[in-house]
Amino acid sequence: MWRQVLLYFRTRRYHADNCQAKETLQNEGEEDIKAAQWIFKPMGSERMEMRKRQMSTTQETPGTAQAQHSTGNRGPNACCFCWCCCCSCSCLTVRNQDEERARRTSHELQAEGIPNCEESPAPTLEEVNAWAQSFDKLMLTPAGRNAFREFLRTEFSEENMLFWMACEELKQESNKSVIEEKARLIYEDYISILSPKEVSLDSRVREVINRNMLEPSQHTFDDAQLQIYTLMHRDSYPRFMNSAIYKNLLRSLSEKSIEA
Repeated sequence: MWRQVLLYFRTRRYHADNCQAKETLQNEGEEDIKAAQWIFKPMGSERMEMRKRQMSTTQETPGTAQAQHSTGNRGPNACCFCWCCCCSCSCLTVRNQDEERARRTSHELQAEGIPNCEESPAPTLEEVNAWAQSFDKLMLTPAGRNAFREFLRTEFSEENMLFWMACEELKQESNKSVIEEKARLIYEDYISILSPKEVSLDSRVREVINRNMLEPSQHTFDDAQLQIYTLMHRDSYPRFMNSAIYKNLLRSLSEKSIEA
C-alpha cells in the first residue's frame, strides 16, 4: 500500500514538473521571439532609411541639384512642381518677380532709344475739341502729335509717328550731305527689314525708295510717308478718339474751364 501511495505521488510530481517545464520553455520562447523582434526591428528600419536615401541620391540629376541650390533662398513652402493655383508656393512668387524685372528692364532699354516728344505748350480745350473734327487738325499741332504718339506707344506702333516726323525734318533740309546722312538713317531705322522699328510698307513703295536712295533728296520717302499717314488716319486715329488718354485729357480741361 505504501508503495502504491509513493508511486502515486511520484507520478503527480512528474506530471507537475513536466507541465512547469513546458510552460517555462513556452515563456522563454515567447521572450526570445520578442527580443529578436526588438533587436531586428531597428535594423530593418535603418536599412529602409538607407535604401531610401540611396534611391533619392541616384535619382537626383545635376540639373535638379543646381535648381535646388538656386532656390536655397526661397521660402519654406518653395516647390518646383506646383500644379495648382491655390497654394502659397514661394517659387511662383520668385518666378513672377523675375519675369516682371525682365519686362521692366526690356521696357527701359527700349525707352532709351525713343526720341523725346516735341516741346509744346499745354493744349487748350478748343484745341482738344478740334482734334475730334479731323485727323489733319490733330497732326497740325505739336500737342496733338504728342498726345497721339503717347497713344501709339500703348499699341506698340509709335514707329509710325517717328517715321512721319523724320520725313518732315528731312523736307526742311537743304544741305546735300545732311540730306544723304538723314536719308540713310531713316532707311536703316524704319525701312530696313532688319530694324526693330520697321514700318509696314507695300512692295511698290519699297521699290520706289530703293530707286530714290541712289540719289537721296528731301522727297525720297514721300510715298512711304503718305502711306503711313493714311494708315494712322484709318487705323489708329479712330481708336485714339475712344481711348482713355484722349477722354481723360478732355475731361481734365473741361473741369478746369468750369472752375475758372
